[in-house]
Formats: sequence, structure tokens, C-alpha cells
Amino acid sequence: MSNIRKIAELANVSITTVSRVLNNHPYVAEEKRKAVLDIIKQLNYTPNINAIHLAKGHTGIVGVVIPNMTLPYFSGVIDGISNKAMEHDYKLMIYQTKYEREKEIEALEMLKKKQVDGLIIISRKVEWSLIESYSEYGPILICEDRESKKVSTISINHYEGFAIGMNYLREKGHKRVGCCLNRLEGSNSKKRIQAYYDFGEKFEMDVREQWIFKGCLFIEDGKRVIEQLKKMPEPPTALLVASDYVAAGIMTSCDEYGVEVPTDLAFIGFDNHPLAEALHITTIEHPIVELGSRALAKIHSVLHEVESPSQSQLPLKLIERRTV
Repeated sequence: MSNIRKIAELANVSITTVSRVLNNHPYVAEEKRKAVLDIIKQLNYTPNINAIHLAKGHTGIVGVVIPNMTLPYFSGVIDGISNKAMEHDYKLMIYQTKYEREKEIEALEMLKKKQVDGLIIISRKVEWSLIESYSEYGPILICEDRESKKVSTISINHYEGFAIGMNYLREKGHKRVGCCLNRLEGSNSKKRIQAYYDFGEKFEMDVREQWIFKGCLFIEDGKRVIEQLKKMPEPPTALLVASDYVAAGIMTSCDEYGVEVPTDLAFIGFDNHPLAEALHITTIEHPIVELGSRALAKIHSVLHEVESPSQSQLPLKLIERRTV
């Protein structure tokens, strides 16, 4: 197999010169560069990309840890990351984890082994302390509202988002309010639940544990919520729904079960996905594409030692439509 030593011998140059040519080093005499390139062409030589990365000290690759590619929130963040990655000439390595701790650790190990330059964790299961222990191997950014001296964060204020929704429903006259979430143990969900209870207590709204519907991710989960509401002797009159996909499922199921919107049931989605606009669903807009863009920009700034904030939060906006 052709290798650098063989190229150096045929081109009558040193191995160091061949390495410099392969790495586009500027300080190589033009006649030597041409001789090396001619031999490379004759031998149809393909460089070992791992060896080149090792020589350069970086890969040009950023890892992205994501539980699910299909959900609008996650795909929107990926869109922002990929747009900024193209701008800075990075490639992305996607780790779809399904919230499996072992797969998240695999991604952290890739950073430790220098197979990626940095890591963006959009959502996680692995404990925070373990993530911080890997920060010595390269920059890590988490899309989460949390202070850390070792790991950068960028987030949406999920507490504020639920507070905005609760206040809007209160102004519309609703006293009995429920909510739809995915993982109740997730840090973002915990902040939403805290806002739900805090706002309920402050304004004497009726908020109950049995009105917190968990495992809500997809359109079909919206139908499940309506089926459960129909069985309740005293259901909530309004819902905060943490995903426009689930809100769309609620909307279509209300038609199926004869529930009038918003007379019998009002609800607010989150993300301002195009589906929410198509179905005229009131929603709280998350700038998720911008979140992804800023996440990659932060990794880039750390890699190039450009000073930037270690923490950042993005603004939210309520989009009023027909479901409230």
C-alpha cells in the first residue's frame, strides 16, 4: 500500500515535506510541492484522515447529542447548529441517544479520544457532574439553564414560558389549568412544573397533579390526553402543552370527540411550529433555530479562544390564535 514514506522516496524529498504538503503547509518550496503532488496522483494515494487530524490537533467535527431527530424542537435546534456549522466549515457528528445514558457517555468518550473537537448536548439523561468531568477534554455546551464554571450553557427560560402561558390563561378567565409534558424528571420540565404550581398558588388557580399529563411527545399523545380528560368528573378548562405536535393532536381529537375549542377546552402550545400556524393554535414561540446557531457559535469561540458569555438565554413570545 502506498504511504508517506514511499511518496517521499519517489519524490526525492523528506517525509516531513510530504506531511507538510498533505496538510497544506505554506512553507514548502513550489518545486517540491509539485513533485509530491505528482507522485500522489500517480499512486492514487488517499491520505489517512485520522493521521491528518492528529497532525493538525483538531478534527473540524462537532458532536451533537440529541435524544430524537424527528421532534420539531430538536430538529429546529439541529437546523440552527448545521447552518452555523456550514458558515464556520465544521462537520457534524450526530448522536441520537433516545435518552440512553450509555449512548450519551459514548459521545463524551468521543470527545475524550479527540474524535470530535467539541460537544453540544441538546437534552440529556446523564448526570451533570459526569459531564463536567469531561470538560477538560474539550468544550461542551448544554442547552439547559444552569450555572457552571466548566460547561457553557444556552437555553430558553422554560419557567418564564409556562408563566407567560399561565398568566394568559388567567386573563382569559381560566381557573382550572392542566399541562402536558414529556419527561417529568427532565430539568426543563421541572422548571415548567415549578412555574405551574407557583403561578397557581399566587393567583389561587386550581392546579392538580392529576392534571399533569406526562409522556406527551407526538400527535397521537394529544388524542390520549383528550380521552383521559373525557373520563374526568372535573377536568381542567385549559391546558399548557409543551409541544405544538401534541397540541395539534389535541386539536384534531377535540373535533373527533365533540369538544368545542376554546369554549369547552382552551390550550396553548409551544415552539410556534408551522403546524400550529396551519391549525390556528395559540403558541409560545421558542427561537429554537437561533438557539442552535448560538450553540455552535459558542463552541467555535471556545475553540478559537474568542471571549463570549458562558451562559445565554433567548426571549419568548406568545402568538395568539383561536385555541384560547
